[in-house]
Parts: sequence; structure tokens; C-alpha cells
Amino acid sequence: MPPSHASTADSKPSGASGGVQSLERAFDLLERMADAGGEVGLSELSASSGLPLPTIHRLMRTLVVCGYVRQQPNRRYALGPRLIRLGESASRLLGTWARPYLQRLVEETGETANMALLDGDEIVYVAQVPSKHSMRMFTEVGRRVLPHSTGVGKALLADTPADEVRALLARTGMPAATEKTITTPEGFLDALEQVRRAGYAVDDNEQEIGVRCLAVSVPNSPTSAALSISGPAGRVTEQATERIVPILQQVAKELSDALASNGTAG
Repeated sequence: MPPSHASTADSKPSGASGGVQSLERAFDLLERMADAGGEVGLSELSASSGLPLPTIHRLMRTLVVCGYVRQQPNRRYALGPRLIRLGESASRLLGTWARPYLQRLVEETGETANMALLDGDEIVYVAQVPSKHSMRMFTEVGRRVLPHSTGVGKALLADTPADEVRALLARTGMPAATEKTITTPEGFLDALEQVRRAGYAVDDNEQEIGVRCLAVSVPNSPTSAALSISGPAGRVTEQATERIVPILQQVAKELSDALASNGTAG
């Protein structure tokens, strides 16, 4: 993220985008706080943003009043609770925006298509378009599962540092959904290495016997997101995988490009 530059007029329109500079700066500070783990001091924000302390203090005071930031007893600033409502609404909309892409996956692969997010330590399914086959997979939108037994979980955690993955697994445990579920941290870390090498993840009867799932992450998504297709193991074969994975990767890239667009008219 490029550093902001100080100015004496916080409400001065930004020449490049036509936006209001104080708004751009406030959102920049919120994103920097998120990148830092959600809690920072003013001096840290000043060092990373390039803004002078009085300007940062003024912006943070406004964000505190609005409830988007809260000041901790140690005088540091943390992301505030009002952001939770915005995030939940945006997550629901993300599923809505993804539906045309999921529909395309169904049309091109013949299997049920899903979108899932990493929410804390869990996977939550936010959108689905079912296959047209009479025998098809169905996952309720809003369902939460543990990441170790799912293709989307592997896709979402593939680039997470090993120590963070181990900590997550220690918190959730690794219960066996089927006899094929990975139940050791070492086994799961090996599976993540396979995802990194192959560029996609597989759930091979690990969440439900008879069901096979292929998943890829959505690159550069504003929140950790993955697309997947799922179907009977008799249809989602190794041969079918060779055909389906490039489609999944292409659709994920196109969704990523659409999410990166700011939606403004040219």
C-alpha cells in the first residue's frame, strides 16, 4: 500500500481520484490497523503512513466517535465493533456477487459450485449453485465446518505459515468426519504443500464418503475466499480433475478481477 502524504487540508479533494482526502486517509489507517493485527499505536501509524501525528490523532478521534475504532486502556487504538456489521454485510454481498461465476462453473463442469470464506478458525459457505444432475451435492449456505476436512479449507490455508496452521488446528482439534479425514497436523501440512505445488486442493472422501471436491483460492481477494465444485466420486474422477481444475482457476481469476474493480464508470 503506497504511503499517504501529509497536507494541511484534510478535506481537500484528491486530484487523482476526485475523492475526499480525509476519507481516503481514514480508510488507509483502518487498513493499516487491520494489517497490523487490529491494534496499533499512533506512532506506528505515523511511521507506516507518513502522516504527521496531529493529523492521525484528528482522524482517529473521529473514527472513535463513530465507533469504527476504540481506544484501549493502554492508549493504543483497536478496530471497533461497528466494523463487524459492515464486514458481515459485505460477506453476504460477496456471495451474491459470486453467484454468476458459480453458475458458470456449474454450466462448464456439471457439478455443484460453492464459495467459502475463512471466518476465524472455521470455514463458512456463503454461496452455492447446485448441479443439474439428479444426484448432486448440497451444502447449506451459512454452514460452518472445520478446515482440515475440506478442499476449501486446504485452499484457504495453503499459504498460511506452518506455525499459524498448527495453532489453528490446536484450537479446533482434528475430528475425523470419515475414515479418510486427515487427523494429524503433519498430515495436514503435507496436504497444504501438495496444494501449493499443484495449484488446487482436493477433498477426497474426507468430509463425506462418496463425495469428492476440488477447490482453489480466489487470488488477491479482499478476504480469504475459495471456489469449489463438489460431486460424486464416480463423476469427479482423476480424469475429470484434469478438465475441471483449469476452469476453476480461470473463473477464480475472473472473480478476483471483478472484485478488484472499484465499480466506477469510466
